Amino acid sequence: MKTPFEQVQNDEGSSFRLLHEKMSPHAFSWDYHYHPEYEMVFVFDGRGRRHVGNHISYYEDGDLVFMGSNLPHAGFGYDSIGEYEQVVIQFKYDFLGEQFFDRPEMAPVKKLLEMSQQGIQYYGKTFKTIGSRLKKLPAMNQFERLMELISIFHVLAKSTEYNLLNATGTRYDFNYKDQARLKKVYDYVEMHYQDHINIKDMADLANLTVPSFCNYFKKIMNHTFTEFLNDFRINKACQMLMTEKSVADVCFECGFTNSSYFSKVFKEIKGKSPLQFKNMVARKQI
Repeated sequence: MKTPFEQVQNDEGSSFRLLHEKMSPHAFSWDYHYHPEYEMVFVFDGRGRRHVGNHISYYEDGDLVFMGSNLPHAGFGYDSIGEYEQVVIQFKYDFLGEQFFDRPEMAPVKKLLEMSQQGIQYYGKTFKTIGSRLKKLPAMNQFERLMELISIFHVLAKSTEYNLLNATGTRYDFNYKDQARLKKVYDYVEMHYQDHINIKDMADLANLTVPSFCNYFKKIMNHTFTEFLNDFRINKACQMLMTEKSVADVCFECGFTNSSYFSKVFKEIKGKSPLQFKNMVARKQI
């Protein structure tokens, strides 16, 4: 049995679905799923985890991701920091007619839809411009929403401010056994990231030998377990650095036992040192 399938229903009187949600991050669980609809997700601000296909990373100050048909993904509110608000657009390829995107004027947009099978994350001016426009969609009527959505497609198709999240032709063949194993790993890390985590304990949790677990995790997640754990801890460190806690306290409270290694890993992942990050928070640059 494959990754859980999500049934998507269009809004009444519309050819696509628009969701505007504002909720606590605690309302989210790790709900890795897929559906035939394309999906655009705009997270207003804050930090959290993006899990698209085999790609896992953390966003800061909001996110804008465009995902293709049947591309598995988890909710962007999982492990997010602070109040969570998003606008989500879901639509099928033929929502404007079977041959709409085959028309010459739609060639750039058709290319965009093809690229979205890898998952596209936007940044810079594109993120700000499209985010501002998506925020206004819920207040529009159905006709205005449709016209605006087509215009948004055009802007995204022309943008060069993006990252592709998965390699071309990547296969996503999680089954329920994989789901159960990975959820156990996620839950264990969530509960014990402040402690020493032994790779053998993780292998035992997944009912695998240590070599098998390491190979399995790398194959499924496209990250080693150590990379995943470091990413998780650094994300928690960012949360703590936004409080009055010192860098030294944060280092140990998020599971690191060596301050030099903590600083090294933090800089590798975030591009700045923990102290620089904390100072930028204080100056409200983050």
